[in-house]
Amino acid sequence: MSTQLLYQIALTLVPNIGCVQAKVLTEKFGNAQDIFKARLHELSLVENMGEVRAACIKEFTGFNEVEEEIRFIEKYRIEPLFVTDERYPRRLLNCYDAPALLYYRGNADLNARNIVSIIGTRNNTDYGKLLTEKLVHDLKEQEVLIVSGLAFGIDAIAHKAALSNGLHTVGVLAHGLDTIYPAQHKGLAKEMMQQGGLLTELRRLTRPDKHNFPRRNRIVAGMADAVVVIETAAKGGSMITAELAGGYRKDVFAFPGRVGDAKSAGCNMLIKNNKAHLLGGAQDLLEKMGWAAKKKTSAPKQKELFIEMTADERALVNILGEKESVHIDELYFKSGLSSSSVAAAILNLELQGVMAGLPGKMYRLI
Repeated sequence: MSTQLLYQIALTLVPNIGCVQAKVLTEKFGNAQDIFKARLHELSLVENMGEVRAACIKEFTGFNEVEEEIRFIEKYRIEPLFVTDERYPRRLLNCYDAPALLYYRGNADLNARNIVSIIGTRNNTDYGKLLTEKLVHDLKEQEVLIVSGLAFGIDAIAHKAALSNGLHTVGVLAHGLDTIYPAQHKGLAKEMMQQGGLLTELRRLTRPDKHNFPRRNRIVAGMADAVVVIETAAKGGSMITAELAGGYRKDVFAFPGRVGDAKSAGCNMLIKNNKAHLLGGAQDLLEKMGWAAKKKTSAPKQKELFIEMTADERALVNILGEKESVHIDELYFKSGLSSSSVAAAILNLELQGVMAGLPGKMYRLI
């Protein structure tokens, strides 16, 4: 039994310690075990902690429950992913409320080069089904990882389309890995664990209660490069996910629907309010995200040879040189730099005429 894992799970069970506090504590003390070993006074001085939350850590006694969780993890070969682990979905680290610990069963790379979350109504039309299947099919050549929530409707269609097109697909759950909801998707979930996986921040015995779905949705939004809304009403889980994605600085895309069609009202509203790019097909997404096939270009401009760059700036230039354009989240992800370091490097490179910003939080070399 891993001692670190014992304390990592324990940290998620401490009353009054949420995801944000857990991440702050981890950044301060380095690992979960040292958080529990820290003195009360040290804990209370951490940002937004105070004596009450610090006392909750020092008084925690639920280690027997934690040991039961670890036995379950070992029995079913579940991979726990703490926020400091290399295989933790790195795109989530740019989300302020990212889960401190995730539970994963599968073989997909959660840090794949290109990740798209596809969301929509549980009561789709034939139009929505056709759009979803064609979109996934047309993303096949890019080997995109498809993420969704394993729900009825668009979610399940997206997962099935990914499987049939040889793409990995990950379902983010609103419950523990000891069950599958809806039960009708047990067979689909089993296939996905062979060609993708299942991911959740919730422990075993956690039921798919209503309040767990918004928690699930933030992971769907946060772990992707782009979120595509296929069909959705003006209110509902897909609209919540789209709003979350916008708050996380993700690019949101939506297929338009007919005026007056209730199942496309949410998509039309997102486009109208400039909260989503209008999507006509996979090519629109590929071009906006800078994933389209790169054309042959001449060698980098000679002036770059005469510009002095810092290590941070050179790192960004190297990443930008791989594609026609690169999304801001990819710069964070690939460089491993903090948001402030990336912002400073971008500013200097723009002032020196080396790179330029594009719509949709994209950047390119000049």
